[in-house]
Amino acid sequence: MRAELVREWTGLRREVQRRIDGLVGAGREIGVQVAAYLDGRPIVSAVSGLADEATGAPVTPDTPFPSYSIGKGLTSTVVHVLAERGVLGYDLRIADVWPEYARHGKQDTTLRHVLTHAAGVPQMPPYATAADLLDWDEMCRAVAGSAPLWEPGTRHGLHEWTYGWLIGEVVRRTAHKPIAWVLAEEVARPLRADRELFFGVPPEQVNRVARLKDRNWSAMLHTLSEHLENFDTVAPPGVRPDATLANRRDVLRADIPAIATVSARAVARMYAALMGEVDGVRLISAERLKLITTTRTDGPDWAVGGDLPKTLGYVAQPGCDRIGWSGDGGGLSGCYPDVGLAVAVTKNYLSAGDGDPLEDIAATIHAAVAER
Repeated sequence: MRAELVREWTGLRREVQRRIDGLVGAGREIGVQVAAYLDGRPIVSAVSGLADEATGAPVTPDTPFPSYSIGKGLTSTVVHVLAERGVLGYDLRIADVWPEYARHGKQDTTLRHVLTHAAGVPQMPPYATAADLLDWDEMCRAVAGSAPLWEPGTRHGLHEWTYGWLIGEVVRRTAHKPIAWVLAEEVARPLRADRELFFGVPPEQVNRVARLKDRNWSAMLHTLSEHLENFDTVAPPGVRPDATLANRRDVLRADIPAIATVSARAVARMYAALMGEVDGVRLISAERLKLITTTRTDGPDWAVGGDLPKTLGYVAQPGCDRIGWSGDGGGLSGCYPDVGLAVAVTKNYLSAGDGDPLEDIAATIHAAVAER
């Protein structure tokens, strides 16, 4: 069966490899990973270019890349694994396990509100710095002490940074373990991805991490700040998701579960295990998969202004059938439940505009599967 699978998708793998080699050869990318799983089995695993220009280290399938919002998909997956085991429920009131969170009328906020980015606390302290991101207790106090910007459940808006501490602290108080531990032991290790899925990267693994580089993403962040009324509220100047912040060793080593450090192979494997078995491992039931991939919000997102529809923990990507998370400035991840396909792309050039060839590659993979 595996040999037949290899033969069936040889043409697709060659096409993906040709395209990412072309992007690297043309200087549009430095290093790229692309991975896809169909019905729990790998059909694409392609890499090209360098993980680190300074050292000349090549990208390999297990190279972890700092990946910003792709990490939110890992955070959400931890919640669903714990829900599957009865450790917590989506209608859990946050204040019931985190009493300090009840301040300023937040006592009825539920985990469901958080998963759909409807909790009303997307704001960061305006003068937040990278050092603040490293202090778990400080950030949890800041989130708990925030007054909601809207009544929970009445609108939705990207909780760019606060999503991680909201979910992470609930996990810590219900599972009695840090969310990084739960990810490692309940998701990464069963999937044999414990060297490729991280919140805080262990010290002995940091030198394996790819280095990001700005192409024009910093300029885009500045443009977003100028034109989106609420952008600086969720991503103040001191903690904008850029290459400089992602490359900091102290940030890489910290548990900041709105972001993560991952390989494309491991993320695709995780999404595949949400939909079905991957080498005997299935993370959630078919019933829960349907529940968590149903779109729950509508209307414009408060933070980004445009459409960003949410399911329970993921984004229903506008313009395609993928459920998952894309990274700020590059990279994407998610699944197409109707066809059993999981796809992930990581890269180290952070960029915006000029088309999105990696999104096109994901669309090519999806089309090949849908048309077979």
